[in-house]
Amino acid sequence: MAITLTPNQEAWLKAHVAAGDFPSIEEAARQLIDERIVERELEKDDLAWAKPLVEEGLAALERGEFISLEAHKARNAARLAALKR
Repeated sequence: MAITLTPNQEAWLKAHVAAGDFPSIEEAARQLIDERIVERELEKDDLAWAKPLVEEGLAALERGEFISLEAHKARNAARLAALKR
């Protein structure tokens, strides 16, 4: 299948290939199309499957089962430091 790109599309792709974001224009096109297909599928999803997970998270929050962002960052920094040793 041959696809004709607009000059702007081709310039954008060439710039991103040159910057190292993609190995080639063809690979960039494939990746970007794949990403858009996934986005379109997600747009159709009513996310009903996520409702129990959100409710579980909110209940944990109400029970006080959380840590602050600062504590989370400190914990991750300590873990990273331990891995570097």
